[in-house]
Amino acid sequence: MANYDEEVRSPTFSMHIPSVVVLKDFVARKDHPPFTRFNLYLRDAFECQYCGSPGYIRNYRDGVTLTLDHVHPRARGGHKTWENMVAACASCNVRKACRTPYEAGMKLRNKPRIPTERHLMRMAKAFPPNFLHETWRDYLYWDEDLSE
Repeated sequence: MANYDEEVRSPTFSMHIPSVVVLKDFVARKDHPPFTRFNLYLRDAFECQYCGSPGYIRNYRDGVTLTLDHVHPRARGGHKTWENMVAACASCNVRKACRTPYEAGMKLRNKPRIPTERHLMRMAKAFPPNFLHETWRDYLYWDEDLSE
């Protein structure tokens, strides 16, 4: 059994937190992946979509701090959707301000679109986290040569 070192406790019970959970039943996938900050950064390859600077979040050491930018500003009716949000470095986000990229004289490197699960999985393999618990390694295949 693969567990973290931490425990959870109640007044009458304590247990180590499992680091891996296996589902016994099939869980149908949604039409598209959940719209989360991490998935958006992953879709955009952890790069500013205006200047191309490599960015980081949390444990990433090199690069600029990434922010989320509304292509069509919220103050002007823009929504929080896959098609209207991109990863942007803080300086590009400030430079663009409450304008469209065209008005700010900035060009998007990639058109924002809804990613597929497969696309995000491909992108995730290019950015394996360096903070995984060692028990996860038995369940992930990032280091293995699958060509054999």
